[in-house]
Amino acid sequence: MTVVLGIETSCDETAASVVDEHFHVLSSVIESSIDEHRAFGGVVPELAGRAHVAHIGPVVRRALLDAGLDPHHPAIDAVVVTSGPGLVGSLLVGLSAAKAYALSWGVPLVGVNHLEGHLFAPLLERSDLEWPMLTLLVSGGHSMIVLQTGPGQHEVLGETIDDAAGEAYDKVARWLGLGYPGGPEIDALAQTGTAGTLKLPVSMTGPDYDLSFSGLKTAVVRATEQQSDVALADVAASFQAAVCEQLLRKLRSAMEKYEVRGVALAGGVAANSALRDGVTRLSQEFGIVAHLPTLQMCTDNAAMIAAAGLYRLGADGPSAMSLSARPNWQLADVP
Repeated sequence: MTVVLGIETSCDETAASVVDEHFHVLSSVIESSIDEHRAFGGVVPELAGRAHVAHIGPVVRRALLDAGLDPHHPAIDAVVVTSGPGLVGSLLVGLSAAKAYALSWGVPLVGVNHLEGHLFAPLLERSDLEWPMLTLLVSGGHSMIVLQTGPGQHEVLGETIDDAAGEAYDKVARWLGLGYPGGPEIDALAQTGTAGTLKLPVSMTGPDYDLSFSGLKTAVVRATEQQSDVALADVAASFQAAVCEQLLRKLRSAMEKYEVRGVALAGGVAANSALRDGVTRLSQEFGIVAHLPTLQMCTDNAAMIAAAGLYRLGADGPSAMSLSARPNWQLADVP
C-alpha cells in the first residue's frame, strides 16, 4: 500500500500528515503561528517563515509517530509538499525540509498546488464522491468557482478580479476594530445583527463567474462613515449577506449551466455559517449532494496536500529535486 507524508507551509500553518492510497488520514498535525500575527492584523511573512523553521521538524516527527511510523526510517513511499501558491519564504522552508526528508529516506519528492489540495479535501472525508461537481473555493487569498469532472480534472470557471472574500473579511474586521482573523469575528457578530440595515452593493452581476470584493470593502467604509450610529452587529450582518449573495448568485448560475451531481465548499471561508447554509439550500433546490468540509478541513492542512500528491505521483510521476517555490502558481495552470 502506498503511503505518503504531506508537508504544508504556504502561509502561517506548519502542517504534516500521513495519508495512504485509499485517502485514509493516518495522522494530521497542524501548528499555527496565528497568535504572533494578531497584533499586526494579518500574516507577517518574515514571522511566518521563522515560525516554520522552528516548527517543521517537531511537526513532521509528531505526524510520523501518530501514524505509528519510525521517525528515523519511516515506511513511506513519497514526500509531498506544497510548492505554491503562497508566501515565498514560507514555501521555501517546506520545500527545503521535504527535499531533505526525501533524500534521506530515498523516496520520491512530489510538489503540488495548494489550491488543488483544497479540491482533494472532500475525498478525505467521503470516498463515494460522484462527479462532476462544482466547488466554491473561498479563502483569504483566493475565491473561485471550479468545475471538477474527476480527481485532478478541473476547470476554473471564474475567480476574483481583485480581493478574495477572506481578504475582504479581514480588512472590514480591521476597519470595525475587530480581531484577526476577521472571518470568525464577523460571522459570530453577524448572528446578532440584521442584514440589510446597511445598504451595500453586490458586485459582478453579469453572466460570467468572476467575483469582486474590493468595492464592497470600500462601500462598508463609506457607509459606516455616513451612518456612524449603525450597530456593529448590523454592519457585520449586512456585509456578510452581501458577500454570500455574490458567491451564491455566481454558484447558482454555474449550477444552472452545468449538470453536476454535487457541490462542495473549500478553503478557510468554507467555515462561514451563512455560506454553509446557503450552499446547503442550493443543493436541496437542485437535488444534488452538498459536500461541506468539517471545520478541520476548512483550514490549511497537510492531509489535503498528501491526497493531491497521491494523485499527482500516479499521474505525473515524481518532481525533480530542483523543484522551486511558485508563489503565484495559479490553479488554472495546473495540467
